[in-house]
Amino acid sequence: MAMAQTGTIKGFVYEKGSGEPMGFVNVVIQGTKIGVQTDVNGYFSIPQVAAGTYTIWTTVMGYDTATATIVLKADGISTQKLFLARTDRMLSGVEISARKTERINTVNVGVTTVTPREMKLLPSAGGEPDIAQYLQVAPGVVFTGDQGGQLYIRGGAPSQTGILLDGVTIYNPFHSIGLYSVFETDAIRNVEIQSAGFNAQYGNRTSAILDIRTKDGNKNRLSGKVSLSPIMARAMLEGPLSKPKTEGGSSTTFLVSLKHSYLENTSKSLYGGFGEPFKSGLPYSFTDLYGKVTFSGDNGSKLNVFGFSFDDKARTFDPDTLTKETASFRWKARGGGATFVVTPGTSAALISGKFAYSRYEIAASEEGFTDRTSSIDGFEGGLDFTYFLPGYSQLKYGLEVSGLTTSIDYSVGGNNNISLERRNTIASLYLTWRKNFGEKFIIEPGIRLQYYSALSKFSPEPRLGMKYNITDNLRFKAAAGLYSQNIISTKSDRDIVNFFNGFLLSPDEQIKNTEGETVPTNLLTAYHVLGGIELDVADVEFNLEPWYKNFTRSIELNRTKSLNNPGNFLAGNGQAYGIDFSGKYSKGRFFFWGVLSYQYVTYQTLVAKTVIDTPSVQEYAPPFDRRFNSNIVTSYTAGKKKDWEVSFRYNLGSPFPFTRTQGFFEDSQLGSTDPSVANPNGNLGIIYEDQINGGRLSWYHRFDVSIKKRFEVSKNSNIETTLSVTNVYNRNNIFYISRTSPKRVYQLPLFPSLNVTWNF
Repeated sequence: MAMAQTGTIKGFVYEKGSGEPMGFVNVVIQGTKIGVQTDVNGYFSIPQVAAGTYTIWTTVMGYDTATATIVLKADGISTQKLFLARTDRMLSGVEISARKTERINTVNVGVTTVTPREMKLLPSAGGEPDIAQYLQVAPGVVFTGDQGGQLYIRGGAPSQTGILLDGVTIYNPFHSIGLYSVFETDAIRNVEIQSAGFNAQYGNRTSAILDIRTKDGNKNRLSGKVSLSPIMARAMLEGPLSKPKTEGGSSTTFLVSLKHSYLENTSKSLYGGFGEPFKSGLPYSFTDLYGKVTFSGDNGSKLNVFGFSFDDKARTFDPDTLTKETASFRWKARGGGATFVVTPGTSAALISGKFAYSRYEIAASEEGFTDRTSSIDGFEGGLDFTYFLPGYSQLKYGLEVSGLTTSIDYSVGGNNNISLERRNTIASLYLTWRKNFGEKFIIEPGIRLQYYSALSKFSPEPRLGMKYNITDNLRFKAAAGLYSQNIISTKSDRDIVNFFNGFLLSPDEQIKNTEGETVPTNLLTAYHVLGGIELDVADVEFNLEPWYKNFTRSIELNRTKSLNNPGNFLAGNGQAYGIDFSGKYSKGRFFFWGVLSYQYVTYQTLVAKTVIDTPSVQEYAPPFDRRFNSNIVTSYTAGKKKDWEVSFRYNLGSPFPFTRTQGFFEDSQLGSTDPSVANPNGNLGIIYEDQINGGRLSWYHRFDVSIKKRFEVSKNSNIETTLSVTNVYNRNNIFYISRTSPKRVYQLPLFPSLNVTWNF
């Protein structure tokens, strides 16, 4: 009877100027403690509210408060749109922070949420802010450095991290010059880094998730930016194809972005005086194109149609000749699809879905190695249902289907070539439920069910997250879960610095583990356990997270085939554990973020010294085992109009491991019995040390500075100039070492850059 006297208040929150949905905004019923926070679509739902007349209002830093009067009938649904205007004023009496509300009312363990504004607070290497630079600062994240474009999160390889663009998988989106990604910063709405213990919504990855959501495009006017620097040119344009006739009415918008790097053409002339690698040129180039059209309805429902094309090239040259190419790499991605969000008028549920197709290809040619190629392409689709329950609680479930094809042409040395093509279809169901018990305890159980058709394998994967709020300023949290995936990496632990990161679906051949037994399934599997403490002291947010990942099965290429172990693949295992500590302060004109991380990663595999030896178990550190990593970022905004900004970043990282070279031999042409002197010589063979990755490179450290000045042109137009200096004290950080010579190539030396951006 009591339930019949209640109803639901739902709606969307938008930015007034652009019409963009606004996530993580508090929506509160005035005079009560009842409130919720908008999701990434700007959607909110307050269920089981007693019938009556109410005033709802919003709070979020940097925006005016919006209010609306609601008349709610028994068993009814009242829909309301709220529009927030930007402000520089501090609102008296408003003490609720959207970020703090999120921390109190969600589990949020192993999660870092990023906005474009936060990305721009970092020193802009090359004068261009980018999510790739921000990720290098995040807790538990390891990058290979200025060049290489590889991302490792809390002990996982790149293939173990799922990267999603509006819910659609993107493969290897980081450029060869590791300061940049394929994503346009100003096109991003927000980013979530799920570094461990992620919930049942995400699957087919055993380490981490990077979830990137883009804007819909300005609904009210044509806007955009044009940017030039010695590294690249960037442009973004967004606006209405069909304007809304009333505020919040139906509309059609577009957003398109283009980035093109011409560093290989400018580096010699502009930076040749700085010495290597500029003297011989920086042969890195990329072109990124992304486009999106959004159809928005009167009730907040919308359909997005998008497409992308990313192309990346990199080369290295002999430092002595400056003309002899020693290695070349190229990767490219193409794809497109559609996503939608529907809010039925008679329901408080939010329905979303996706369908997309993409293809990724990579090729590598290195002196002393056989050429390597790999590709992955296929489709994916899904449907999700979200129900917002009283007291910040939430129920979400969905289904996904994907079909993938992978191919690989690869050599693991010693004339051991692998050429395979694999296909697979995955069907998944998931359910996650978050229950908030007042303002103290939160529990988030979930289950994901995955079926891998090519392996005829069903994988049930329970997940669990919890948080206990001792006070509003002190919180304990924890998470755990089981994970699986059928995508393996084709990296080689014999690469001193690894650039080639191909993909392959789990093979269907019988594979032996470190005990010499055939494994029951060729899936990669893992489980995570992590905890955390959140502490707010004055305006400083502290976060401490110890974590543990057990990669119970890791399928990898057989690096040393033998007569006793002739298969193409091995089933190893690994463990990773560590602790991350961070402190963040943001108030007024000053921003500070400090991160200290320690991790220990080790794997086990079978290794045979020669083709006649029985393989033995060896424990080794993978190439991304950086034990210690620290980052300090500060930013200060100056000037009466806040039109000056100075930013600093310092990064210190312990050495990466690598497998040392013991010697060389002539790898003769097998099968040739011709003793003639005219018979061609064999290839140069390399003798590696017995211990995989038994050596360590040097420590990595770098200090960056940038100074930004904004010039107002008109109400909606300004010009920003950014002077940045990367690697201020010119540290020689290792980029590449040739296996066949003692020659070294270093990462970026002292690297000044001036960027000019016109925002309109």
